[in-house]
Amino acid sequence: MRFPESFLHFIWQFRLFQVLNLFCTTGEALYILGVGMPNKHAGPDFSQSKLKIGERTWVGDVEIHLKSSDWFLHGHQDDPGYAAVILHVVYEHDQVIYRKDGSIIPVLVLKDLFPETLFIHYESLVNSLHSFPCEKQIHGIDPVIVNGVLSRMLIERLAQKSVEVFDHLAKVNGDWESTFYHFLAKSFGFKVNEIPFELLASSLPLWLLRKHLDHPLQVEALVFGQAGFLTGAFKDVYPQQLKKEYQFLQKKYGLSPIGVGAWRFLRMRPQNFPTIRLAQFSALLLNSDRLFSRLMALEDLFSLKKMLQSLPVHSYWRTHYHFQKATKKVALQMGDASVDHLMINVVCLFLMAYGKYSEQADLIDRALQFLEQLPPESNAITRSYLQAGIKIDNAFFSQAVLQINKYYCAQKKCLNCGIGIKILNE
Repeated sequence: MRFPESFLHFIWQFRLFQVLNLFCTTGEALYILGVGMPNKHAGPDFSQSKLKIGERTWVGDVEIHLKSSDWFLHGHQDDPGYAAVILHVVYEHDQVIYRKDGSIIPVLVLKDLFPETLFIHYESLVNSLHSFPCEKQIHGIDPVIVNGVLSRMLIERLAQKSVEVFDHLAKVNGDWESTFYHFLAKSFGFKVNEIPFELLASSLPLWLLRKHLDHPLQVEALVFGQAGFLTGAFKDVYPQQLKKEYQFLQKKYGLSPIGVGAWRFLRMRPQNFPTIRLAQFSALLLNSDRLFSRLMALEDLFSLKKMLQSLPVHSYWRTHYHFQKATKKVALQMGDASVDHLMINVVCLFLMAYGKYSEQADLIDRALQFLEQLPPESNAITRSYLQAGIKIDNAFFSQAVLQINKYYCAQKKCLNCGIGIKILNE
């Protein structure tokens, strides 16, 4: 039977094999005092392992392979990073491995030390055709264990996204306001128009917008002009004014708009059209200078939601969802789901990122509290976990579910997931 090497890592890490009366291939007795720490970087698979081989206690690295000869297949014989390997754990032993000094690296053979039914269970789990591997088993796992795993997933998700924030922060020389503006714009795209909104923010720096915050028409002209929507001939007064302002500002600052073809309108409700989102974005910029600084001092989630749902959007958009396309009535303000999206993906993220950056634990706690107060996201992924019996009561857990689905369930990494480990252990 052929195993993936990751399965043997799992067997070693959780000692799912016979641990009494172990012997190396050299005949020396082996006592596992500590399996060590999994190594996620280059080098041996486990570090800081503690073993007693014969009468001598060793502390060092453990390398795991399907066959002993894989040591040469992977080129470890020429890598000084493997000089501290104290035990070679394999499924089959087919070749003796020597250190540079000529001594033999002790080998533990796992074959016959664990029931092969364990792999059969693992294989059936990762090869299931359900929405996610453990869909039919997860309801039987203690909710305390499930919630513990999901809590770690949420922290992992925020940590990953914080790295993106820090990367952009470095590009703008540590300017948090500018970084926040960039991510806010990106999030205003609501996935479908995320990329053009991000391009817009890159082409229209915050410092330039700030110079015109006392002139709403100029801010709106900059936003719509850089988005590429002011190139046509207009009959309505408002877009004519915008075009005139933009042509002056474009020449003054040497601006190049993004292509209007980047924006997506198909299969969208009019209130989600990018033109309406751009109008709302302009209103937010006009209504909230130094927004990042204000948010870091914010302790009331719902006052922010109220502000986001009462933006001074230009009255033109009450009867238009596109330039020159009149309609009876358009919802100017963002709905609850849209506001919650911004709260989750921007506000809570930046509370976490800035909390880590400035070592302010209270900001991290506030981010987690806000996520617990926000309603859960509803989509095909979260619904599949709900149907399987997982409680998703708030955004804290919906975000955690999105993380575990993307980085573990979808990639069949059950051996790296606490829930999958629990199922296999049972």
